[in-house]
Order: sequence, then C-alpha cells, then structure tokens
Amino acid sequence: MLAAEPFGVGETHGILKRPENEIRANSDGRNWTSLYASAQREVPYEGFYPSVSDQLLVLHLDGPVAIDRMNGGTPQRHLVPAGGVHFVPGGMDFGVRLSGVLNTLHVYIRRNVMKEVAIDLFGDDRICDDLPARFLDDDPTLTRLLEAVNLALYEKDPASALYVDYLARAIASHLMLRGKNLRENSGKTSLANGAMSFGVARALDYMRENICRSISLEEMAQVANCSASHFARTFRQELGSPPHQYLIGMRLEMAQNLLANSQLPIAHIAFDCGFTHQEHMTRLFQRCLMTTPGAYRRARQT
Repeated sequence: MLAAEPFGVGETHGILKRPENEIRANSDGRNWTSLYASAQREVPYEGFYPSVSDQLLVLHLDGPVAIDRMNGGTPQRHLVPAGGVHFVPGGMDFGVRLSGVLNTLHVYIRRNVMKEVAIDLFGDDRICDDLPARFLDDDPTLTRLLEAVNLALYEKDPASALYVDYLARAIASHLMLRGKNLRENSGKTSLANGAMSFGVARALDYMRENICRSISLEEMAQVANCSASHFARTFRQELGSPPHQYLIGMRLEMAQNLLANSQLPIAHIAFDCGFTHQEHMTRLFQRCLMTTPGAYRRARQT
C-alpha cells in the first residue's frame, strides 16, 4: 500500500525551507502521497543536513553549476549540467555547497514505495539500502521521468495524484534496476564480455566527481580497492589507456562541452575542468585537437 498521508515539506531535509529560495511550485496541498516535489530558484549556499528515510533526487533545470558534496574529508566537486541529477539515498547525512544560482526540481520518493517496487522486481527489498549517492549526468530516462513530475506540479487536474503515483514507481524501478546492473558488474576483472569491472567503474565515478582537482593514482586505486600497480594495469586493459591519460580526455571532453554550450570565461572553464591554468588547457587543446579553446568556441557557437 502507498502511504496514506500526504507527503509534505516538513518531511524533507530542510533545504527547501531556506528563506532565500524562490519557490515556483510545490506539491503541498496536492494530496500526493508517494512523492514530494518542489521547483525553485536556489542561490549559492552551504549546508549540512541530517538524514531522512526517503530518497532525494535533485534535477538541475539549467546549468552547468558546480556542486561540492561534503560527507567528511575532501569535498567532492562535480560540474552538473542542465538535465543532470544529484541522487541522495535515504538514511544518509550529507553536506552540500552550491556555487551558483540554479533552478532545480527536488523530488523525494517515499521509502515504502521503493520497498514495494523492490519486492515486485526482485522479491527482496534490501536493494533499497544499497543505492549509493551519485551524480547522474548521463541518464536521459531518469531526467525525462523527473521532467514529467515537474510538469505535473503546474497542472491543476485533481487526478494528478494518481499519475504521480505511477511516476514515483517508475522512478523507483529505474533507480533499482540501474543499481542492480552496477552491482552485477562488481568483481569482474575484464571487458571480455563487454562489462566494466566494478573497481574501474568506481574509479571513473570518482574521477568525474573530482575532475576539477589533481587526482593521484593512489587515490584512484584506493577507490578501486586495489594496489596502484594492479589498478593501473587493469584500467589500461579495460579502457585502452593509462588512468591519467584517460582523465585528460575526460577533462578535454568536458571543456569542449562548456565551450560549445556556455558563455563561461575560458579561464573559469579551465579551472572547473581540472587544468592547472588556462595556458595548460590551451596546450592540450593544441596537442590533442589541433586548435585553441577560443577558436573551438567560435567554430561551435557560430
């Protein structure tokens, strides 16, 4: 059974109660029981929040904007594009620093909905407790589902509560199927069957989340839970290049996207993409792409 009581803002982390937020629409008073949603304009802030039992997904409606996730230790920075999603699992305390003005949609999925769906899919609800906090920049299905919730916020149809129940279950199903696929890849050591090993997949996530700073081979190996030499060998076997060469390629790809789709200063882009300075990025552009960042931007934006 879905929760009988409407899901209200009082059950959320508290980010949505920040007085500087400009709330555009929310589901308070809509009798939505399976999820809570709020669309707003957020301004830069930093905060730490105790856990709630429900899953939080934050859809970035514009961007890119840098987010620092602070769960102890070094903050993990990620430049989230428009359409990207920040997923925070239920039961996790977390800290966050927003570096720019941003329009967002916050969606909370009831824990009991997640458990019902897990039992329907797998006959076991424990998978709900194994979903990691993640930035999801490459999940168009999840983005479209959250965009449907956003549209429902602005509809006045009283039947929207039933429609949102279906959306909540679809989102829950998608999250757990994605988590199951990631889990099934754990322990594999090669791409012989087209699957990436779990350690390398974790290292790639770590590289994306910390792309704006220097990352050592030892850090990557620690995330992959193996020695530096074993990690470097496995990474090259699976992806065809050494870890740091692959990281440079990720940074160049990110810089290309920002140059083509934003008006950010080139020096700012170089910093956000992890280059030591603008000249460093320019040298790599000339070496790898046979052009300069400025020429690349002009060619893509004309």
